[in-house]
Amino acid sequence: MNQMSPSPAIVTDKALPRLGFLGVGWIGRHRMQAIMESGAATVAAVADSSPEMRSEAAKLAPDAREVADLDALLAEDLDGIVIATPSAQHAEQSIRALKSGFAVFCQKPLGRNAAELKAVLDAAKSADRLLGVDFSYRHTKGISKIREIVEKGELGKIFAVDLVFHNAYGPDKPWFYDKSLSGGGCVMDLGVHLIDLALWILDFPEIARIESNLLAGGEPLSTSAQQVEDFAVATLTLKTGAVVRLACSWRLQAGRDAVIEASFYGSGGGASMRNVNGSFYDFVTERYHGTHAERLAEPPEDWGGKAAVAWAERLRISRQFDPACQTFLSVAEAMDGLYRSAGSQL
Repeated sequence: MNQMSPSPAIVTDKALPRLGFLGVGWIGRHRMQAIMESGAATVAAVADSSPEMRSEAAKLAPDAREVADLDALLAEDLDGIVIATPSAQHAEQSIRALKSGFAVFCQKPLGRNAAELKAVLDAAKSADRLLGVDFSYRHTKGISKIREIVEKGELGKIFAVDLVFHNAYGPDKPWFYDKSLSGGGCVMDLGVHLIDLALWILDFPEIARIESNLLAGGEPLSTSAQQVEDFAVATLTLKTGAVVRLACSWRLQAGRDAVIEASFYGSGGGASMRNVNGSFYDFVTERYHGTHAERLAEPPEDWGGKAAVAWAERLRISRQFDPACQTFLSVAEAMDGLYRSAGSQL
């Protein structure tokens, strides 16, 4: 519901949440279709500055109203808004929607820095509205299993984490390469997933130190440059003593489309999720006991829209603020620290 007619915090099972979608390019439509197929909510409206994108979305949801922008969307009779627009718009659009009484699910990054993200969290808490971010890799079978065995202490004390996300291609939209619009390069695009996975699986430990290096075109990235990084390496030393190492890149010539890996090593064993044959979508997950490997999960798996579906299912029960979303700030602060450290290395 809009601000003039605020919705109740609790939703009955008889009333599916009515959602609006802001930004219906490929990823926005994919999340919309996943929610529709789950039956967790109905698509009531779609908004995009491109008539072509609105038309494509209408093919999936022919009963949804087509509107041009957020202003028009905020005037609709909705319970929540799913945002899939360029990164520079995420914080402002999320805050406007939350202050108008809508729950929000937003593409990452929720903010280009910790200050922007905190402003969104404050708006969600003040409005008492549900907030979600599309950290989709949390919802793969393999990562879910790794988190479960880490939580149970079955790997012993975790002392090392290795994370990799190399993409043989760069983004195909110009705004990704404009620092003022994107907030950063491959770290903001890919590294955010790696940092979130490490902190989420380890239950958001405090970070003692961050060391990092950013490159663009094979050269160290100047702090004054408007250019964004296309290669990054970083080491996060946690207060527990564990060391998290990550690397991410665009256009790395690695002989395959992508190299994606999340490995956790403890005093009692290890576990790793790795992509298969350069795939962006297929993963094999194994648990290690010395030299023995035990298979935990393998393809096929349709996981890309599960974060959006989980948010919609929760919204069906309650639109109230979830304090757990405050952990998003830990990810943003780690990102800020990584960028600051890279600047101090120059």
